[in-house]
Amino acid sequence: MERLPVTAAVLAGGRSMRMGVDKTLLTVDGELLLTRVVEVVAGVCRKVVVVTNRPEALADTTLPTAVRVLQDEVAYQGPLGGLVTALSAAEDDWVLAVAADMPWLRPEVVRLLWDARGDAQVVMPVGEKGPEPLLALYHRDCLPVAQRVLESGRRRLVAMLSSVRVVEVPLAALRVADPDLVSLVNVNTPEDLSDVRDGTFPIVRNDAETDVRVSVIEVGTRRQRGMPSERAVTIDMNGVEIATVQASPDDLEEMAVGFLVSEGLLNDREAFLGTDVDSKRGMVFVCSDEPVPDDLVYRRRYITAGCGKGVTFASLGHTLGLEAVTSDVTVDSGELYDMMGQMARSSPAYRDTGGMHACALGRDGKVLLVREDVGRHNAVDKVLGRAWIDRVPIEGAVLLTTGRISYEMAVKAAKARVPVVVSRSAVTDLAAEVAQTVGVTLVGYARGGKLVVYTRPDRVSVAEEESE
Repeated sequence: MERLPVTAAVLAGGRSMRMGVDKTLLTVDGELLLTRVVEVVAGVCRKVVVVTNRPEALADTTLPTAVRVLQDEVAYQGPLGGLVTALSAAEDDWVLAVAADMPWLRPEVVRLLWDARGDAQVVMPVGEKGPEPLLALYHRDCLPVAQRVLESGRRRLVAMLSSVRVVEVPLAALRVADPDLVSLVNVNTPEDLSDVRDGTFPIVRNDAETDVRVSVIEVGTRRQRGMPSERAVTIDMNGVEIATVQASPDDLEEMAVGFLVSEGLLNDREAFLGTDVDSKRGMVFVCSDEPVPDDLVYRRRYITAGCGKGVTFASLGHTLGLEAVTSDVTVDSGELYDMMGQMARSSPAYRDTGGMHACALGRDGKVLLVREDVGRHNAVDKVLGRAWIDRVPIEGAVLLTTGRISYEMAVKAAKARVPVVVSRSAVTDLAAEVAQTVGVTLVGYARGGKLVVYTRPDRVSVAEEESE
């Protein structure tokens, strides 16, 4: 079969942060994982380059003579640095970026990505764990975007996706080409190594499975991953300290406003006078013609953690006075799932650090606002605050979150008059009870091509072919 006009860039540049292993030297049954990956992509792509921080480590390997070994121009900057090097050196319009630790890659998956290009600049598979940027096609037009993101200090491939046209190859299509999805499996953790040793993902040669042994050639110091930031931030309304919240030190104005809106302390947009943020002292001063309730004026201020409960509501009884959300909006299940993907692609800190939450506001299948924070409640407050400040209508909108939907989250949605809340994580029983009472639709586990509707399912429509 004719090979594709693609430069396959095998990214072998770095050390596994979770294992402390130089993947350039990782072997399976005496053979470099890198060699296996090169053999696969050489059979389907016209050219192959290997991008590594340590080209000298490959001096004695048996790579095909046509394979070029490139020194990573931006060494130790993660896979994004390797992609920048590959795009700079590519002779073809398209580069297939593939991790050196994906030895089970199937050629059929590469051809599937190629056929899905359309007018995209990036073609990326979406597996059971979400998008996979380390097995994706990147057009050379992505180079300036990748360079800008790298210069900003971010090192993850996903950080550039919001600035380019992306086509995602869905799970169902991938399963046709690779029923077991072994192509998307890479060796990143000790558990992965154990799976290889146990033969869970055996290397196949000449249609015969062989015993697999993995040896770690080099173990080094664990490199620190980007860490999420949090600070104590005090919210002051009209000279009264309302709460101190542990939050990420970004978008503090909207977080404070969203907190006060969701706690029912700000209601009249016309009475809102503005905010003043003192980042050095960790203070946000909110001014409004609306008075602060007396019980907060004379009460000791509350201190809340990023995922702690809010000020006003302390028990289920406090929800009895909430006005029911009566929106008759109907949202297609496919749109909900697609918006979760849009949010993920616009949340670089969530993907880069592994310790942040993202939240978004969407309407008509489009995500309008995305904010991130170390606390899931704070991320919601940031979105609601920005919408309230900018007078973005909430009626009929969808609130999306990466975090668990707990009781307080359901109350926040009800106070903000949001009819539909969607999470890629769980919904608690108390949250569902509150939502059912106040008429909010809660959707959980929106991932892996599925979602679960817990309350008010009449607002979620299902395409006829999905329901069959």
